[in-house]
Amino acid sequence: MKIHHKLCAGHAPLTRRHFLFGAASASLLTAHADAEVTSLRSASPRGSARACIFINLNGAASQMDTFDPKDGVWNPRDADIRDYSGGLRLSRRFFPKLSTQTNDLLVLRSCASWEAAHERGQFYMQTAHSQNPALAAEMPHIGAVIAREKGATGLIPPFLAFNQTSLQGATFLGGLFQPMMPPATRNGIGTLTHNFFGSAQQSEARFEKRFNLLKDLDEPLRSAPFNSEMAAYGSYYERAKSMMYNQAVDAVFKFDANDEGRYGNTAVGRSLIVARNAVRAKNGATFINVTQGGWDTHVGQFDPAQGTTIYTLTNDLDRAVGSLVEDLKASGDFNSTLIVMMGEFGRTPGVLNSRAGRDHYRTVMSVAMMGGGVKGGRVIGASDATSANIADPGWSGNRAIYVEDITATIYSALGVDWTKSINDTPSGRRFDYLVQSQDLNFRPVEEVFG
Repeated sequence: MKIHHKLCAGHAPLTRRHFLFGAASASLLTAHADAEVTSLRSASPRGSARACIFINLNGAASQMDTFDPKDGVWNPRDADIRDYSGGLRLSRRFFPKLSTQTNDLLVLRSCASWEAAHERGQFYMQTAHSQNPALAAEMPHIGAVIAREKGATGLIPPFLAFNQTSLQGATFLGGLFQPMMPPATRNGIGTLTHNFFGSAQQSEARFEKRFNLLKDLDEPLRSAPFNSEMAAYGSYYERAKSMMYNQAVDAVFKFDANDEGRYGNTAVGRSLIVARNAVRAKNGATFINVTQGGWDTHVGQFDPAQGTTIYTLTNDLDRAVGSLVEDLKASGDFNSTLIVMMGEFGRTPGVLNSRAGRDHYRTVMSVAMMGGGVKGGRVIGASDATSANIADPGWSGNRAIYVEDITATIYSALGVDWTKSINDTPSGRRFDYLVQSQDLNFRPVEEVFG
């Protein structure tokens, strides 16, 4: 998979230059702000959410050890699996916090993937398209599509991403919709200000003077750039500069020790604190990708000697998401924020493998959703007793729910017409938001909304 977030040789992981270039990539093509867009058929997006927090369970989470637990010898003795109203089942040991929030939780248990390899599965989940070598470099992330649809008019970029280096970017959609990939640390982004002097006012004045000098020197290249990559850098410089010396922007990326402790003092926890801040600030963020790695549990998934286990993965996720839900409810933003939790495919059903873990499995997977117009306290669909096959699709499509359907559901919740196409891509090929199938008719799972 093409990695768009690059470091320049000789620089530390995050320098002022990296902040200014930030999400802009040397492979970006000219922004298609006025691209020719058509809709293949009429669609009526719900528009129930203002923002989406997409939690990527990278490595492929086991459906049986997360949101579709089954009774069997494969469970550890302390799993403490309990039944809740609406058909929900959760391990209280794995999800102690979410077990108290089941009224807001919706689980889709009849999902499936077309892929069973991590790289291809991640590309598919990030773009809703297969990883065709002829087209992959031009295929944008769904977050970039949403960013383009919702616009980049706020103080911060509309597409934020945390904890994932191998992330498909905006490609031909342009620098304005490329994901900003900031650190999630208590002190925020140190390069939002330059402390030249003791006085912030003096420092800002000096920065403005130097930036204007840079613009004057670069003017010939800005007005007539050598290529599309240089044009993309120029536009992103202006975007990044507008974030400097702005307390509202600075506050989004900072948090205190109390919040860090409540969310679990983990990478996923810290990232979800910043996601919470961005949603509550209402200053531009519309799609926030937060990745939690480690879900590739082939060996010793319950063995503490492994370090990363189902216990640590679920508990870290549970504490962070549970706290996120509490805080969004307290600020009144829960109902307008769609939270999605999913991996790239499922894992092998029934008994554990010979190494006490689970392998790749695309036939059955589970997806969890909360907020953003989702009607919680329910399940959609069902797998069989060992989670080997889908027993009941549970929705009007009367088939497995694929990543294309999940993506269409996210688009609909965000008010995006999933049937759109962009006809004038740099390669001349048409880019469909979703590649349609006459047999399957990918579309939103309307049952998600009740």
